[in-house]
Amino acid sequence: MLITENILVALAGLRANIMRSLLTMLGIIIGIASVIGIMTVGNSITVIVNTTMQELGANNLEVGVTQKSLDEETTSSGMSFGRGYIREMSDDDLISHDMLVSFREKYQDDIKYVLLTEAVGNPGTVTDGSKNANVQITGFNRDNIEFSNLEMLGGRSFLNTDYLEAKRVCMVSDKFVERMYKGDNDAALGQEIEVSVNGQFYKYYIVGIYKYVADQFSFGVSDNPTTNVYVPFKTARIDNHTQNKGYSRLTLVTSIETNNDSFANTVRDYFNINFYSRNDAYEVMVISMTSMMDSMNSMIGTIQLALSVIAGISLVVGGIGVMNIMLVSITERTKEIGTRKALGATNSSIRLQFITESVVICLIGGIIGIGLGVALGMVAVKLMGYQAAISVQSIVIAVGFSMAIGVFFGYYPANKAAKLNPIDALRYE
Repeated sequence: MLITENILVALAGLRANIMRSLLTMLGIIIGIASVIGIMTVGNSITVIVNTTMQELGANNLEVGVTQKSLDEETTSSGMSFGRGYIREMSDDDLISHDMLVSFREKYQDDIKYVLLTEAVGNPGTVTDGSKNANVQITGFNRDNIEFSNLEMLGGRSFLNTDYLEAKRVCMVSDKFVERMYKGDNDAALGQEIEVSVNGQFYKYYIVGIYKYVADQFSFGVSDNPTTNVYVPFKTARIDNHTQNKGYSRLTLVTSIETNNDSFANTVRDYFNINFYSRNDAYEVMVISMTSMMDSMNSMIGTIQLALSVIAGISLVVGGIGVMNIMLVSITERTKEIGTRKALGATNSSIRLQFITESVVICLIGGIIGIGLGVALGMVAVKLMGYQAAISVQSIVIAVGFSMAIGVFFGYYPANKAAKLNPIDALRYE
């Protein structure tokens, strides 16, 4: 009997016993739906993490001054931990402006931006009568403003004199303007605002308005989100009463052609050999964002795999159910098998017929499970506030796995049917 005929016979058998067929498929449906749902959620989270990391700068290197390890114990991430506190950090321990200039000149082909950031206290508020807005005062240097690529909706960005002379100017978001000036950009420009942060008040003049972009990891939509009030880097340091002339941390944005992992070692060696070799307490540590992203993807993948294996247990249960129903089917069709063998059907054709029926049952169950799993995964991702990312690879694997279950758990019943003695089968009541 041809495979096409076997498939048609299998479908006819399923239609004749719809309820029994659905109950047989139930384990396969639940198993496949669970795995696909988990893979959809995991894949969506992976995509959003990678997208966010790319926006933050996947080709960034985080450079910071850290305490030296007394016993040279180093973790796999490259961070060192000593036996305890050595001494308080001083100006001599920081990365100075001259050190940064010489470093940038030496590796100008590898470095695109040097990002300096200074947050002024905790998030604060701007209040004017009954109107208020939640803000975070953030100091950026020129490179940081360029790297952020803010979409300006009104006014201007910072001028060179704003950075050099620490002018008390700021850029606010369109969300801020909506709350404080009813969305009138012209009314907002040039106005003085007073930001309250932990009982301290800071005054700035609005020179620019940028388009607010919500954090992709934020849940829900707030009518009063905390937005950044950007000020020149030096201005933020003055407001923080920072007397230090150097930097304890900074971010390097490397060129596309630069190998980040290799360059991280170059940066670490440059500072530690040239400037920190005689420092008794502190050294420069460099962390690659690429390594962090790989670690996060690996962690998410491990969790996905573990949950999928647990969900896959129901596939084994479903496969046993298929085997059981196939054995029942053989018992019910014993005389049919005897008649076919008496008419010349070979053992292989009988075996192929029942394996085909088993595969068809599992395949239909798998297709239903895929549809259900994708739907459940998309709903779950939507409730989390993310954009669903369906894994085509997982769907292909699910289809192949459901067919493999059909062959594996269908072979024993099919082989049993193929070995029936035709005389005994014809006499079976």
